[in-house]
Formats: sequence, C-alpha cells, structure tokens
Amino acid sequence: MFEIRVIYEPTDTDRISQALAAAFATGPARQYPTRDRKRMRLYLTADHQPTESESE
Repeated sequence: MFEIRVIYEPTDTDRISQALAAAFATGPARQYPTRDRKRMRLYLTADHQPTESESE
C-alpha cells in the first residue's frame, strides 16, 4: 500500500477521483483545501489493482 496526494483545481474533483479509482484499488478519499484556498489536496491510500491471475 502507498499514499497518493494530488493537488488540483476544485472543478477537477470527479475526473481525478475516477481516474485514480480506475488505476488503483483505493481507500476512502480525504480532501482539504490548500493553504491559499485556491486549490484542493486529495489524499488516498491505494494499492495496485489485482491482476487476473491473482483474483482466481
């Protein structure tokens, strides 16, 4: 497992969350504003998606 942090524009929230969920097995997301309050920080605990041979 590893931690992912993304700093992004608030209008990109859905697109970024969907892309990360498609690429990794993710846990609950935590969102906080940046210090300047202009962007957001997204933190996710993630793991690699299992391959087909691992899921059998």
